[in-house]
Amino acid sequence: MHRAILTATALLCLSQAAFAQELTAEQRDACKGDYTKYCKSVVPGGGRIIACLAKESDKLAPACKKVLEAAEKK
Repeated sequence: MHRAILTATALLCLSQAAFAQELTAEQRDACKGDYTKYCKSVVPGGGRIIACLAKESDKLAPACKKVLEAAEKK
């Protein structure tokens, strides 16, 4: 049981670290809740997290939508 909890905790930490590497600090702060809710099972790299968030755009928090739209315009 303890091994399962430790494994789950390690995976969560790794996915959070990977999430942090894909997005800017502003995007990460604005989208952390949406990432956890909709995209935490996405394998990071190659823009897959951003693509996942974009796919869920109608469900995202306004702050997350705003920073992602601003990033698209750059």
